[in-house]
Amino acid sequence: MRVTNLGMVLKRAASGACRKGTWLAVIVTLLASPSLLLASKGPTTLEEKVRHELLMLPYYGVFDELSFQVNGATVTLMGKVTRPVLKSDAANVVKRIPGVASLEDKIEVLPLSPFDDRIRLAELRAVYGNSALYRYRVAGPIAPIRIIVENGNVTLEGIVTSQMDKTIAGLAANGVAGVFSVTNNLQVKS
Repeated sequence: MRVTNLGMVLKRAASGACRKGTWLAVIVTLLASPSLLLASKGPTTLEEKVRHELLMLPYYGVFDELSFQVNGATVTLMGKVTRPVLKSDAANVVKRIPGVASLEDKIEVLPLSPFDDRIRLAELRAVYGNSALYRYRVAGPIAPIRIIVENGNVTLEGIVTSQMDKTIAGLAANGVAGVFSVTNNLQVKS
């Protein structure tokens, strides 16, 4: 319940019966549950709102990489995605965020290729199937290691906890047959 609804709670209690017991129950409930008095903590800054909206996109997965930059009320979207609908959805949800005055869309849609699709699945198995990288197996938009495949060239993006994990992910990605090159852009969390 939010703070703005506190008046409604008190009105309902008062309209039901103005007995001491009812008021006492309302006051005890509010004092016992401070969370009722506090609004739910959602994204507050423009950066947090943009990040939240991008993570909530339904087709955002491990083979896509989205990033953004906020400069005042201007948001710049960047990255590479496998589906054209993801590019348009990202632009549409960010445009609707209160506080966004203008949007610059620099998202690139990767070319459709059965060859690249085969490499994507093989890379997924090689990187996330590696027992040393087991802790990074998180599905969906919060996957820490992103696998971007463009015309047979693989780029690893994201964050890992150690230099060893970065090296292991790079070696696993290099072991996939049919890959022309692997660029390991993984960042080591400090």
